[in-house]
Amino acid sequence: MTGSDVTSSAKAKYLQIADDLTAQIRSGMLAAGDPVPSETTLMERYGVASGTVRKAVAELRATQLIETHHGRGSFVRSRPPVQRKSSDRFRRIHRTAGKAAYLAEAEQSGGKPSVAVLFIGPAEAPEEIAERLGVSVGSQVLARKRRYFREGVATEEATSYLPWDIAKDIPELFAENPGGGGIYARLEENGHTLAEFSETVRARLATKAEASALSLSPGSPVVHLVRNAGTTSGRIVEVCDTIMAADQFVLEYRFPAED
Repeated sequence: MTGSDVTSSAKAKYLQIADDLTAQIRSGMLAAGDPVPSETTLMERYGVASGTVRKAVAELRATQLIETHHGRGSFVRSRPPVQRKSSDRFRRIHRTAGKAAYLAEAEQSGGKPSVAVLFIGPAEAPEEIAERLGVSVGSQVLARKRRYFREGVATEEATSYLPWDIAKDIPELFAENPGGGGIYARLEENGHTLAEFSETVRARLATKAEASALSLSPGSPVVHLVRNAGTTSGRIVEVCDTIMAADQFVLEYRFPAED
């Protein structure tokens, strides 16, 4: 058997395992929330090496049929990913109603959202953040770092950076709960009327620290999203640097078809 034959055979085997598990999930034999058979169990059942089993499990993660939690194993998905509609999530009507973007989205998708504040205070602006805010690298800014959960599972971690000359005069920005509508509502109440949001989105593999923070398997994909919040005067008043578990979100954008 040639090397290419061996490769084709291994690929066929992990795809067979993935197909079998997919059929069990779709038939209800493996129900939502059920654990996927362990690596050892699947190795014995199919007579394959651990690498083949891992590829099969990765195939199911890619199709969002299962989710893997570091140290706990893989489970059949019990909820759909959050539908993150960037054209809708930052509308002023939501802030006026006292709803922060993430909590509103998670509730709409059927999950129970929560947030943990990890840090609030002065920090030195990293290079990319400083460039976006229009300040010098290392300048003092206000940093607000949060971790977001749905049904108790960490899904994203976000750090907001705000210019110090603006933040220092808005005491609510230093509170764990800045009040209804979040920090954008507080900025607008203090004369910084928001006019535009722009986002840069990258897909990459999680770092060790990110995988640990979001309970991801090593090598899991994440979405790295950095957002500028700009005012009617043209100033960037917040940059939000967010890491999202890629299998927990669907990003949806809408653009006008204009010249």
